[in-house]
Amino acid sequence: MEIQKQILLKQIGAKIAYYRTLRDMKQSELARRARISRSALSRIERGKYNDNVSVVILSDIAEALQIDIALLVTFNDTEKQMWWSTLPPESIEDNYDEEDFQDESDN
Repeated sequence: MEIQKQILLKQIGAKIAYYRTLRDMKQSELARRARISRSALSRIERGKYNDNVSVVILSDIAEALQIDIALLVTFNDTEKQMWWSTLPPESIEDNYDEEDFQDESDN
């Protein structure tokens, strides 16, 4: 699994654990309310749930936490920066055309 995806899943899991803690809920209670196993919830919170987490599961978890699902999948600039800070500079450049790096004065 690529590094950015791993970081994304860990961030989503951390948000779930954060809101669960705010609600003073144990994993077993949240899992029961979201209709998933406690071990599945534990893996999701650690970012270790296969290669992805379905939107249906996230929706069930958000509903059980009584929050909008957007809170789990919306990221601020600092959180987004973590996705890119783990990549070597050359792999970031591979995602852009040469013209993206040209100085405006060159035109």
